[in-house]
Amino acid sequence: MSRAWLVTLATVVLLPVFVRHTIATEIWIFAIFGLGLNLLMGYTGLLSFGQATFFGAAAYAVGYLLKHYAINVVLALAIGVAVGAASAALVGYLCVQRSGLYFIMLTFALNQMFYFTAYQWTTVTGGEDGMPGVPRPEVLGLDIHAPLAYYTVVALLFVLALWIMRRIVESPLGKILQSIRDNELRAEALGYNVPRMKLVAFVLGGAFAGLAGVLYAMLFGIVPLEAIGFVFSGNVVFATLIGGSGSLYGPVIGSFVFIWLSESVSAIWARWPLLLGVAFVVVVLFLRGGVVEAWARYRAWRHASG
Repeated sequence: MSRAWLVTLATVVLLPVFVRHTIATEIWIFAIFGLGLNLLMGYTGLLSFGQATFFGAAAYAVGYLLKHYAINVVLALAIGVAVGAASAALVGYLCVQRSGLYFIMLTFALNQMFYFTAYQWTTVTGGEDGMPGVPRPEVLGLDIHAPLAYYTVVALLFVLALWIMRRIVESPLGKILQSIRDNELRAEALGYNVPRMKLVAFVLGGAFAGLAGVLYAMLFGIVPLEAIGFVFSGNVVFATLIGGSGSLYGPVIGSFVFIWLSESVSAIWARWPLLLGVAFVVVVLFLRGGVVEAWARYRAWRHASG
């Protein structure tokens, strides 16, 4: 087992000791969300400002089923993954037909379309008020209403999601996606169907976003309208970039930084987004690989000076 895995597992175990359980749970949910985006942005080279589409669609769909039909958790998670993947397939099919700025604007525009659909469909989504009353069912007969119990479930799902994503990026599919990121024309010349591979990355990223959306709805007992908005999409982009796009653990680190700042520091200092802005500027200008690159440079400096 690698050192990074040991550090991750240790963090999963110790985090609720130092951070409130709800915040700790939100960190791992956001990390799952970030893993899906990172497959698109970091490994395929596709900057999407529409990931909240898949996150929110799954949260609304499963939240409605949990609220009105009392489905079990396993089925809820499976439906959430399926809804996230299906909505990503729909959006991705339209978006991969274009590249560059047109691709980015398409993801943004379609996200706005889903947002205003949720805003207007008040009989199902609750509109501006969101969808309250989402229950948190038992898991295999175990009550998970206690914050620590639900944290345990989410943490285990995060570890599973991280393991699956690691298998994906190290598989031949992952190598193909990285070749598309590095040189799309060369990948196409080698015989790969680039639009199809991009769509596969979209679907996989949407599946992770869908899982995160369901867990988010059950965490707070409500699906807020903001969960499907472009600001939420931007948040996961910023978190992934700060942590380190293109690194397996970048979204995890970025999620920790973003949620900790937004939930803990905001209670002390109302202008906490300034810190996020400064961090983002530093990443863009000096550390394109985010915190992961900063750590790698520090280790190289220590090795050279030692």
